Amino acid sequence: MTYISKSPGDTIAFGEKVGKLLRKGDMIAYRGGLGAGKTTFTRGLAIGLGLADNVTSPTYAIVNEYRGDEISLYHFDMYRIEGGDELESTGFCDYPREESVFAVEWSENIDEELPADTIFIHIENIDENTRKITVSGDERFADTGH
Repeated sequence: MTYISKSPGDTIAFGEKVGKLLRKGDMIAYRGGLGAGKTTFTRGLAIGLGLADNVTSPTYAIVNEYRGDEISLYHFDMYRIEGGDELESTGFCDYPREESVFAVEWSENIDEELPADTIFIHIENIDENTRKITVSGDERFADTGH
C-alpha cells in the first residue's frame, strides 16, 4: 500500500491512520534516508495510539519511550548499531514488545534481528515536501492509503 504525502501534516495524518490499526506486539521497521520523515510519521503513530506525548527523534538517546494506559510506544534509532551484538548492548531485547509497539528507525542495521511479522514503512523523498510512503508486511494496512 502506497500513500503520497504532500506535507508534514499529511505524513502525521497518515501515521495516525496507521497507528489506529496497530496492536500490542507490532514491530514497525522504517526505511528511508536522513530527513525522510520517519520521526514525523512516528508523531502520527503516537496520536493514532492515543498517546499525547511530544514525539522527538531518538538519535542521541537510542530509544524514546511514550507510555499510555493501554499501550506504549518505543521509538528506537539504530543508526549507530551494527548487528546483533551491538543491539544486545542497547537493551532492545529487554523492552516489553508483547505489551507495546516498537518503531525502529535505521532498521536495516538490525535486519537479521527483526521478527518475521515486522511491518515495513518505506519513506522516499520525492521533493522538499512530497513523500512516497509504502507500508508492507501486514494486510491490515491495505486500505489506508489514497
